[in-house]
Amino acid sequence: MVSNLDAQVNEAGYRSTQFNEGKFHNTNETQPPSLSKTLGIFWRFMTESKVSPVPSKPLPMVQQTPSMLAQLPDTQVHMIKLGHSSILLKVYGKYWLLDPVFSKRASPFSFAGPERFQETPISLEDLPPIERILISHNHYDHLDKDSVLALIDKTQEIFVPLGVEGDLAQWGVNKAKIKVFDWWQEHVDSESLVAFVPTQHFSGRGLGDGNKTLWGSWVIKAGEQSLYFSGDSGYFDGFKDIGRRYGPFNYTFIETGAYDKDWADIHMTPEQSVQAHIDLNAEVMLPIHNGTFDLAFHAWYEPLERVSKAAQQHQVTINTPIVGEVLTAGQSHNNAFWWKSFMSNG
Repeated sequence: MVSNLDAQVNEAGYRSTQFNEGKFHNTNETQPPSLSKTLGIFWRFMTESKVSPVPSKPLPMVQQTPSMLAQLPDTQVHMIKLGHSSILLKVYGKYWLLDPVFSKRASPFSFAGPERFQETPISLEDLPPIERILISHNHYDHLDKDSVLALIDKTQEIFVPLGVEGDLAQWGVNKAKIKVFDWWQEHVDSESLVAFVPTQHFSGRGLGDGNKTLWGSWVIKAGEQSLYFSGDSGYFDGFKDIGRRYGPFNYTFIETGAYDKDWADIHMTPEQSVQAHIDLNAEVMLPIHNGTFDLAFHAWYEPLERVSKAAQQHQVTINTPIVGEVLTAGQSHNNAFWWKSFMSNG
């Protein structure tokens, strides 16, 4: 079982092989953006014309209520996409949240920054008591301060990467609820195994805290089901290592969106996302990190269109549920390519 945060930190810093000279590092070192490249990206955002960056009409959604969630059988694992990378799991009667972001914007500001295309299918207030929250890294579209603070009183524990406990402590979260993970660390209890495993990404919430906290992905094994949640990552050999150590997986939630040539090493193309799923030795792929915020230069629907074509080419089973739709592990899912009706008009 992973120890709590007090055992993770010593006076010299973090006891992590990824931590060196005050920062965390990827296994395959990525090139930090130069000032000229950063300015070039800002210039693109200011001047480059986009095609269908946001939907032109409301997207479909299945509303959820506490009574509807309660009716889902406690003998199975149920999965509900809440938007972007936020997932609600009902794991044999207990509720887990993965990267919960309920705020209107993925931004440090309430008045500016990427605005969500639609509300979540259930409100923070209507969520049932939460057994466990898992956070992949501290970017604003994955770690949402307002959501964490609204949920923490009805949450038993929150699992975070090394360093993110500092963000939570500043927000007043009780340390007793926090468990901190380095790569390859596990938490094992009588009902599940959870492991924090590598990705190729970065972290930071301000101008001076780049890579001061770790990033990663989550393996969840409960009963007969084995799940993988990618967080954010560029494509790298680590997916094969995770597949060898923890595969096969029944379901993967794989980042598929917000990719671009200017940051290709830290976000995957849809085709690479399918390959990551194959590397993980998995059965069913659920593309996440799309359809909620405008974070790149591609059309909002492009990730779903491209990943579906790539999955078909590689004979990968893919599920693309609308927001709020319930998927139950082990049960067939009538997969509708719902975004196609939006492609002609945005």
